[in-house]
Amino acid sequence: MNTQLFSADEQDTKRAAEILKAGGTVAVPTETVYGLAADAQNPTAVNKIFTAKQRPNNHPLIVHIHDIAQLSQICSSVPEVALELAEQFWPGPLTLILPKHPSMPDEVTGGMTTIGVRMPAHPVLRKILAEGDLVVAAPSANPHKQLSPTSAQQVLESLAGRIDAVVDGGFCQVGLESTIVDLGSIEAQQSPRVLRAGPITPTQLSAAIGRSVLGYQEHQQSVPGNIEQHYQPKGRLTLVTTDDIVAHISKWPGNTACLWYSDTVAAHLTTVTPPNLYSISHDKAAYAQALYRMLYEIDQVGYDHIWVEQPPLSEQWADVNDRLRRASA
Repeated sequence: MNTQLFSADEQDTKRAAEILKAGGTVAVPTETVYGLAADAQNPTAVNKIFTAKQRPNNHPLIVHIHDIAQLSQICSSVPEVALELAEQFWPGPLTLILPKHPSMPDEVTGGMTTIGVRMPAHPVLRKILAEGDLVVAAPSANPHKQLSPTSAQQVLESLAGRIDAVVDGGFCQVGLESTIVDLGSIEAQQSPRVLRAGPITPTQLSAAIGRSVLGYQEHQQSVPGNIEQHYQPKGRLTLVTTDDIVAHISKWPGNTACLWYSDTVAAHLTTVTPPNLYSISHDKAAYAQALYRMLYEIDQVGYDHIWVEQPPLSEQWADVNDRLRRASA
């Protein structure tokens, strides 16, 4: 298969929509990471996602919409709290788990009675979806368990020849996958629950709806991203303390890269800093946006090991810590 590279102009977004409507697969930019899209109402097309990613087909996929009215096509019911959250955070990096409409293929949901839905904010993807009035399933556009891509080039490196096209919408602005909130069987008195930590925190969700939202805790529910080994670079990733890094700066091993952010490490660097130490922002949003891109760039050099300075253990950093924990598993 010859994978085409499209730009973000009107002609190419129309071509991307045509491929999707015809049952093809297109890697598309979102504000979180690049997704591998297929028509969510076409089981044959959806199965092409699993084949391209080499992903087990019992893993549910997230469906992406461009209009709130499309919820009636894919959900059997929509609780009021879902509409409240959608009003506050859509378009944006929030996925809601809702009861599945009987017409939606089991291939999308892994046979479950619920379905994950979000409305992406990236203007290029929104243009593609509106062009074809599409509802697409779109997990991250990478081979199963590997680093999620945040650029078109990264998609091409891993999926060229397996998918029909890639739309280049530039680097992703958020850089980490969406927050997932479970509303699939919620009763009026129950609290929504975060099933995957993401850019939108439980505190933000709670403030938006005026009721408690339970934060992420480890669970066995089948949702995107909930496998122990995931988001993994080629080099073996290890989370280390700031003291570990400082202790090795003067005798840094040549086959090990290090991603650091703290002022403490910066204070111990000199004019002879090893070239395999990579600085990343201590600002959480900037860190999240750059994380996958920098791990990908480190992989291109070919290090055997990647040390990552342990980020802060706070709610704001929960999504970063979740991804790094799984990347180091």
